[in-house]
Amino acid sequence: MVVLSKIYTRTGDAGTTALGDGSRVPKTSARVEAYGTVDEANATIGMARLHAEADMAERLAMIQNDMFDLGADLCRPDMAKDTEAEYPPLRMLPAQIDRLEAEIDAMNDALEPLRSFVLPGGSPLAAHLHLCRTVTRRAERLCVALAETDDVNAAAVKYLNRLSDWFFVASRIANDDGRADVLWVPGANR
Repeated sequence: MVVLSKIYTRTGDAGTTALGDGSRVPKTSARVEAYGTVDEANATIGMARLHAEADMAERLAMIQNDMFDLGADLCRPDMAKDTEAEYPPLRMLPAQIDRLEAEIDAMNDALEPLRSFVLPGGSPLAAHLHLCRTVTRRAERLCVALAETDDVNAAAVKYLNRLSDWFFVASRIANDDGRADVLWVPGANR
């Protein structure tokens, strides 16, 4: 259980922050950049939820919770030491990826195949979901870069990869099941 009775601690005033294992790193570290961008993506999901209803709102709420799980996963380096931890570290699981894939497949079944690339836009919800997609893609790139030099849970990277696909398909659902998609017209303004 997390208890936050005081929001500021002053421990980061010198430009460092604590990771989940208690170690301190510069706030500019690749790990902090990766989980910070996951947090940013989560904030964009919160904006999208303002425009979502019913099932879509529930799915976005689940994804927001997953994103906190993902941040917790990324802020805990050295997975080899998980068994030594005082409490079991929270790690992303393949089941979370499987859920996204099942939802993508179900949403995609309602859509006609694309005949052109889709421009970000359409309904307010679709536009916000495209923003979620692009920030999630950036978070994924940062996690991949981190994995080149440090320990990263492969399920965390896969989750971000599927999530950006989820946002793309969900944006089409939000655009009247793709009927209101804004399509790219190559060279239209030459």
